[in-house]
Amino acid sequence: MTRTVPSNTAERLPVADPVKLVCTTSTVYNTKISPTMEDGRESAAMKERERKERQIGLENADSDIGLCGWILVVFSIFLTLLTLPLSIWMCIKIVKEYERAIIFRLGRILRGGAKGPGLFLILPCTDSFINVDMRTITFDIPPQEVLTKDSVTVSVDGVVYYRVQNATLAVANITNADAATRLLAQTTLRNVLGTKNLSEILSDREEIAHSMQSTLDDATDDWGIKVERVEIKDVKLPQQLQRAMAAEAEAAREARAKVIAAEGEMNASRALKEASLVIAESPSGLQLRYLQTLNTIAAEKNSTIIFPLPIDMIQSFMKH
Repeated sequence: MTRTVPSNTAERLPVADPVKLVCTTSTVYNTKISPTMEDGRESAAMKERERKERQIGLENADSDIGLCGWILVVFSIFLTLLTLPLSIWMCIKIVKEYERAIIFRLGRILRGGAKGPGLFLILPCTDSFINVDMRTITFDIPPQEVLTKDSVTVSVDGVVYYRVQNATLAVANITNADAATRLLAQTTLRNVLGTKNLSEILSDREEIAHSMQSTLDDATDDWGIKVERVEIKDVKLPQQLQRAMAAEAEAAREARAKVIAAEGEMNASRALKEASLVIAESPSGLQLRYLQTLNTIAAEKNSTIIFPLPIDMIQSFMKH
């Protein structure tokens, strides 16, 4: 059985409100844009989770050393007990307040991660440990010859402050964290300054230092190192460029001085024009000005007396 729809059904259909349609469209648009804006935060959070997972994996790794390993451990414990009290001096170790100890048992990192500060025990035959300094370390970046974005060669050096944040990662993930951080700081300084103009290097040192710090901190995060501060110490320019910049600055100063002198002359001429208009309204004012000038000259040079002659008297003689 077929059912016919009245022709005026379309007229009774609800019409979408234009305002609601625009609001809905803008909402969908914002929904599409917001994940793009949060990609940086998500990537940073993902890196932080991966770093924590690696740290937990190293500190809580499976310490199953096998049957032979347990035999060696039991033999080491038996030998230690047999040679007491002499062996106690080989088992007790002390770690200072600013140090942490990473213990290796038969080549594996002992469960629990870094030990210290204070006392801890090791087995003489099967355990070994590495002390890691947790204090802030400072080193100078050697002067780097850098070609800037505007093709100017400059020599720039700096200083970096860093510390070991995670002793386990600093030992297990890299051979020499200090040397690697030094080399990375040099290459980072070259890369950052290569994208800047000379004027930006001279004026935006804090921004360059902040950019270097964030780059180094991200790169050394897997090594358990925290870069606390980066500073640009000195920017050395070639001698020819220094002379050219000095000449340019001197020329600019001379140009500004000429402009200031011209503006002063213009203001003085305007003032003289206004003064002449005022004196022209009162003829006696000109005679008072003559007397004031005579008083000024007499105070400076007493041997010379100048008496001004009114111009009106000369004009009367010229008429005759």
